[in-house]
Amino acid sequence: MSPLLGRAPESICVLRLSALGDICNTLPAVRALQRQWPDCRITWIVGKVEAMMLDGIDGVELLVYDKRSGFKGMLELRKKLKGRRFDLLLHMQAALRASLLSLCIPARIRLGFDAERAKDNQRLFTNRQIAPNPRKHVLDGFMDFIRACGADAESLEWRMPIPDQDREQARRLVGEQRYLVISPCSSQRIRNFRNWSVEGYAEVIDHAWQQYGLRTVLSGGNTELEQHYGERLGELCSATPINLIGKTSLKELLALIEGAELVLGPDSGPMHMGTATGTPALGLYASSNPDRTGPYLSRQWVVNAYPAQVQKAFGCEVDSISWGKRVREPDVMDSIQVSEVTAMMDRLLAERSA
Repeated sequence: MSPLLGRAPESICVLRLSALGDICNTLPAVRALQRQWPDCRITWIVGKVEAMMLDGIDGVELLVYDKRSGFKGMLELRKKLKGRRFDLLLHMQAALRASLLSLCIPARIRLGFDAERAKDNQRLFTNRQIAPNPRKHVLDGFMDFIRACGADAESLEWRMPIPDQDREQARRLVGEQRYLVISPCSSQRIRNFRNWSVEGYAEVIDHAWQQYGLRTVLSGGNTELEQHYGERLGELCSATPINLIGKTSLKELLALIEGAELVLGPDSGPMHMGTATGTPALGLYASSNPDRTGPYLSRQWVVNAYPAQVQKAFGCEVDSISWGKRVREPDVMDSIQVSEVTAMMDRLLAERSA
């Protein structure tokens, strides 16, 4: 029974559009709903790119909203949902665009974030709120929705759908050798400095090869910056990486990460894809707080320069600033030293081997 309804829900709509990492962090909440109420019809409204990653998920109806479609896309969603009414809407994205989209979703109970986490006036679009749970990881925030629904939120399960043909393609791309995946760049946003140096990655790639015989696979999108990283790393490394930047689908990337010894990169989607596929993630964090957005099951492997950079930028400890505040200095990631990354890789691989 759900305390919100006084009975078990028959239909639930999950509203979480983006981004890839947040979708990975939302998946355990959806799986918890499935475990608790296996007969409940679950609909997930998700972004176009993110739906490509979730394609094939069992027991969930995916309704795709293309963020570029604007008002037209909202009308199309409203048309798709005409005549339907959900018992519960889990409004799990505190952004104005998502809140406006939520107006197209008929639901009896509209559950949103508590006052602290309900950004962009989300509370105006909901009629129930989850309990406050300050200074927690993003994934814990999503599981707070599950607790509010009355479902078991203690067990975490992903079961990210990866077709066999994508696993086979991943094997064709890398062969039978042991490897790690490096996704060197995060998504490009204004004053969001999360990328480490090409030179730093090159030294780590050579360390992985010389010490462990691990080949590096490079992944990423097809932007000019990411292509530049791939080309430069090919020039700088003595152990030439397999450059798959801009050459794989999301499903193939999931399969590559699933088969890797580890995945390495900044605060970005592939870190959470590692968690979703059971692969350790070695995250590089200086501008953002890994206790909030780090790879959930691999936070012990994060190279964490964030506290020192908060002290440098704001003159205080992490506990004294707002949760999730970013350090927006262009050189913030330069504070991460190659020796810190290789030492963390050594620890991770030693424990994985043991």
